[in-house]
Amino acid sequence: MPILCELRRRFPESKIAWVVGAGAADLLRGHQDLDELFVLSKDTLKSIKAYWRFLGTIRAWKPDTAIDAQGLSKSAWIARYSGARYRIGLRRGEFEGRELSTWFNNILVAPEHDHVVLRGLELLQPLGIDDPQVAYKVPHDSAIAAHVESQFRDLGVIEPFGIINVGAGWPSKVWPAPRYAAVAKHLGQRWGLPTWIAWGGQQELQIAQEVVARAGSWARLMPATRLMELAQWTRQASLFVGSDTGPMHLSVALDTPTVALIGPMPSKRVGPLGSKHVTVQRLELTEKQRDKRKSDSRPMLSIQVQDATQACDQICSRLALEASGALKPQSRVA
Repeated sequence: MPILCELRRRFPESKIAWVVGAGAADLLRGHQDLDELFVLSKDTLKSIKAYWRFLGTIRAWKPDTAIDAQGLSKSAWIARYSGARYRIGLRRGEFEGRELSTWFNNILVAPEHDHVVLRGLELLQPLGIDDPQVAYKVPHDSAIAAHVESQFRDLGVIEPFGIINVGAGWPSKVWPAPRYAAVAKHLGQRWGLPTWIAWGGQQELQIAQEVVARAGSWARLMPATRLMELAQWTRQASLFVGSDTGPMHLSVALDTPTVALIGPMPSKRVGPLGSKHVTVQRLELTEKQRDKRKSDSRPMLSIQVQDATQACDQICSRLALEASGALKPQSRVA
C-alpha cells in the first residue's frame, strides 16, 4: 500500500493497477489511489485456460511499468507477460529477488534499508522517487462499519477495548495461550481495559477459547470476522497485541497502537514502523537457520509474559495521558 500511495502522490494523473491474490483482495477494493484490481483466484490457477485468459486481461491493459514487490517467479512472470517495458524488482537477497524473478525483471534495485516496507519503497527509485512517504489509506467501507456497529450493540462492546490476535501463519510465530491470557488479565486488572480475542479458522478458535477461559471476565471471544470486519474492529481498538502476521501488520496500517511479538524473523525487517508501536523480540533465527523459521518456536517462547505486559504498559501509559482520563491505571491486584 505505501508503494501505491506514493505512486499516486507523485504521479496523480497516472493509471495504476494491482495484481493480487484473492485472500487479500478485500483490503484493496475501493482504495482511493487505485484504478484497477486484477484478482488472481485459486480456481484460476487450477485451469491453464483460465490462467492465460487472466494474463491476457493484464496484457490488454498495456502497462508501461510493472513493479514486482513480491520478488518471486509467479509475480515476476506476470510482470513480464504484461508487456511492460520496464519491470522493476529487487536484486537477489535473503528474502527478495528469489527464484526466477531476477531473470524476468529488467531493472534491479539493491535495497539499503532493512525494513520490508522501506525496501519496497526503494523500488520507486528508478522512477525518480528518492524520498517517499509511508502511507496506507486502508479503505473504509460504510456498510461493513455499520455491520460492526451492530455487532458492538449485540455483544455489548464498550470502548475503550483491546484486541489480542492469537493466530499466525507459521507454527513458530504462535505464542502460548496461557501467556496471552496473562496479558489480557494484566490489561484488565492494571488498566481496566477489556480485551477481545481475535481468531481465524478452527485451530485458532480453540486457542482463543483457551485464552478466554484462562483470562476470566477480562477477555471475550470476538465473533468470526472477514478481513475488512477485523479491520473495522481494529480501527476502534485502543490497543492491539499479536505476533508477526497479517492482522498485526493491518493494525499498524490502521495506526492502532500495536504490541508486536516478533519470533523467528528479524524485527528490523518485520517489526512495526512508528513511535505509536512497541516491538518485543528476544531471539531471532539467523540466515543459516532459515529452513527452521517456520517450525522452530524457540524465539517466540523466549518472549515472557512480563516482556509483553511491559510493552502494553508503555502504550497504555501514553494513552492514559492522551485520553484525559478515558484510560486510567487501576488499583494493583496481586
